[in-house]
Amino acid sequence: MQVVTLAGLLFVLFLLAILGFFFVRYGKLWFQAYMSVADVSLVSLIRMHFTKVSPQVIVQAKVMSAQAGLSIDRRDGISTRRLEAHYLAGGNVMNVIHAIIAAHRAEIPLDFDQAAAIDLAGRDVLDAVQTSVYPKVIDCPDPSRSGKTTLSAITRNGIELRVRARVTVRTNIEQLIGGATEDTVIARVGEAIISSIGSAEDHFKVLENPDLITRVVLSRGLDAQTAFEIVSIDIADIDVGENIGARLQSDQAEADTRVARAQAERRRAEAIAEEQQMKAKVADNRSQLVLAEAKVPMAMAEAFRGGRITAPGSRS
Repeated sequence: MQVVTLAGLLFVLFLLAILGFFFVRYGKLWFQAYMSVADVSLVSLIRMHFTKVSPQVIVQAKVMSAQAGLSIDRRDGISTRRLEAHYLAGGNVMNVIHAIIAAHRAEIPLDFDQAAAIDLAGRDVLDAVQTSVYPKVIDCPDPSRSGKTTLSAITRNGIELRVRARVTVRTNIEQLIGGATEDTVIARVGEAIISSIGSAEDHFKVLENPDLITRVVLSRGLDAQTAFEIVSIDIADIDVGENIGARLQSDQAEADTRVARAQAERRRAEAIAEEQQMKAKVADNRSQLVLAEAKVPMAMAEAFRGGRITAPGSRS
């Protein structure tokens, strides 16, 4: 009995020592969560120790959520378990909490599941919320992406116009997952700019009314599969480039000239060939005439020998 009692006492002391160790290590965090009404138990902190989750990150996220007035309900809110799961999935817990708080302050609908999904998809959810509140300006074209500073488009009269636009966009959080990025926005806006300039009768109309371009771009907008919405578009600069139409006509005329020369050269070669053929025929006819002339004396001699022809004055 004494041995059993001693073993039980040692076991209890061992448990108390373990609890004391964890309390000393995580007591400050638990007390911080308790005073902030963040609903983080000491058992949860001990579980985080064994699951390799950072208790400091989880407690700070719960405290920020509670103080910001967000729901930390264990079933539907930002619970400790959900934060741990997002941490273990490789997500940025603090970035998600900052984004949710910013969206809550700006009255933008964004729950934890949606923010966590955006974060795990590789997008910066905090930047997305900030762009929803403070729209972002995108250069079209963007020199850092394409290396070009202007878009080149040609009006119907063949004049090249070089355009640089600035597009103000706002993030569409609902389409952020799987939606097109800034590169696609720049491409679609550039396509609309080139199309609007290409449909203009002449470059003077575009230079007089640059808002013709902006109206076309805004009327087209961006489709539902884009992570951004256009707020406004401004034409920063328009320069007149080359007369592409005249250059194309000149190139076409030069090409036509080369074709005509080639055709004339072909006809000349055909005429020379035909002339050579006629000369060959003349030479052939002459050779046949010579052969025929050579046969005349032979025929006459044969006639004399056969008595078909007699010399004048001889008897028959």
